[in-house]
Amino acid sequence: LSLASFYPVCGFFFILCLFFSSVCFFSTKMAVGKNKRVFKNKNKGKKKAADPFTRKDWYEIKAPAAFAKRIVGKTPVNRTQAGKNANDALIGRSVWVSLADLQGDEDQAFRNVKLKVQDVQGKTVLTNFWGMDFTTDKMRSLIRKWQTLIEAHVDVKTTDGYILRLFALAFTRRRPNQVKKTCYAQTSQVRKIRAKMVEIMTREATTCDLKDLVVKFIPESIGKLMEKECNGIFPLSTVYIRKVKMLKAPKFDPHKLAEIHAGGAAVVPTEDAGTGVDREDGDRPTSSIDAVVVQEEVVGL
Repeated sequence: LSLASFYPVCGFFFILCLFFSSVCFFSTKMAVGKNKRVFKNKNKGKKKAADPFTRKDWYEIKAPAAFAKRIVGKTPVNRTQAGKNANDALIGRSVWVSLADLQGDEDQAFRNVKLKVQDVQGKTVLTNFWGMDFTTDKMRSLIRKWQTLIEAHVDVKTTDGYILRLFALAFTRRRPNQVKKTCYAQTSQVRKIRAKMVEIMTREATTCDLKDLVVKFIPESIGKLMEKECNGIFPLSTVYIRKVKMLKAPKFDPHKLAEIHAGGAAVVPTEDAGTGVDREDGDRPTSSIDAVVVQEEVVGL
């Protein structure tokens, strides 16, 4: 074999050896994933996931004193650890609660009240009123044909520095013994009614603090007042403060929050039915015979 033909043969065998070695290498690597008898310890170094609620504590949510029921629910939070304070995670939380649960009256289930956590005392979080809204089904049930919908909104500032945006709505109603099917209000009447609604909302909200304003929201006393005063322009029915939005709040004052939570539920103002006055015996008849005598004397006069 000549030297000239020896080098090509050696190169051929060298390339053939490289080919077989690469095939054996890749087949071994693939066998680990393909062969079921070869296992990998995939869970090596992983810890078993623990239940996250084992690291949490439960705190009671306490509503302001303006509502009948104070404890409205509970909220979880991670325990204080690694420099993270549980109180910091609780302060600022917002919860929506039905007014029916706060007052124990199912007739007020169409209102939702927003409460915001402002302080923590032990295992209880103290909240403050932060807004109000109607439920969707109530809003849809109010919309009907053959009447005019009047809406108004205004920004007000209470005496203790809270800036709120109040939204009101009203519907026209038919007059007594009205034959006409519809009860649409004219554009000029709508403008007058809207201006009157804004005036009443501003007057009622700017002359009291937030605690007293919430007491007015619960029995819808502002809505009844708007219905009464606007009756001279056009008869109204179903007048509500449908939404209250908190725009700006003053700096947090723990003493003011303590006043809001002090005492029991606030007394809801009702219509004045009058009080009885005792008269002296000489001013009223003591029997039916005396009553007839008094009546005859009056007629004779």
